Amino acid sequence: MIKRNLLVIGLAALLGACGFQLRGTGDTQFALKELDVSARNAHGETVKSVREALQDSGVRVYKGAPYSLVLSNEQEEREAATYTSSARTAEYELTLKLDYEIRGSKNLLLMSDTLEAQRFYTQDGNNLIGGDQEAAQIRVEMRRELIQQLAQRLQGVTPERLDQLQQTAEAKAKAEAEALEAARRQQEALPQQSPIQLPIPTP
Repeated sequence: MIKRNLLVIGLAALLGACGFQLRGTGDTQFALKELDVSARNAHGETVKSVREALQDSGVRVYKGAPYSLVLSNEQEEREAATYTSSARTAEYELTLKLDYEIRGSKNLLLMSDTLEAQRFYTQDGNNLIGGDQEAAQIRVEMRRELIQQLAQRLQGVTPERLDQLQQTAEAKAKAEAEALEAARRQQEALPQQSPIQLPIPTP
């Protein structure tokens, strides 16, 4: 058990020092050559690793790029998977989800999706520290898997496809704006009713 815990600590430290470098990501080819990348957690490990993975693959990441990748939400869920004979949790299921969006000109939403990774880990009631270390290591692996999934999704996204989605989004936004303006004008054209004057009772 001690050797196992030391191995977990060593692996976590090594991966942390590498900044979640993705094996083989540098060889990934993207049709998109420039992209803005942001996240709700602007200083989180996930957005840092996504930027590094894209830059390593030749994508220019900068503010003001024609299209923006937004990591809109990252959340973790933990549920008990199995129990011991004394009704104590023996195994947990960890689920890590990452919502992302691609936005274009005028901040219009072009596409969005959710990525998900799942793992199981054992919680030993006699070695809580070891269980926490294993969970930390698993989180590192899950985050790395999510970034790999995101890289694979982005590989299939082309500027031509985003241009089409941009045109569709602009047409939809224009139609909605015109409908709101028409409704406003119709409302203004309606005759304004005078307030009802109630008779004042005489003493």
